[in-house]
Amino acid sequence: MTREPRHLYIERREPDKNMARFYALSIEPTLFGETSLVRGWGRIGCRGQQKIHVFDSEAKAVDLLLTLLRKKRARGYRPPS
Repeated sequence: MTREPRHLYIERREPDKNMARFYALSIEPTLFGETSLVRGWGRIGCRGQQKIHVFDSEAKAVDLLLTLLRKKRARGYRPPS
């Protein structure tokens, strides 16, 4: 398992709809040797919400990260420019 965290931050901005959203994903180790996927989302400039998924292997966390990334890219989320 990789001990260094992995981070991903994407945004969706549509000024004509007054939309400015962010979605953040990071894979991090837990204190108990497991791997967690931390998801954060909300309006840019606000704290937003957060959800943590805990896995017994890093591969499962990476699979969920890639699945969520594909879904968000299909909805128009992109890295900040």
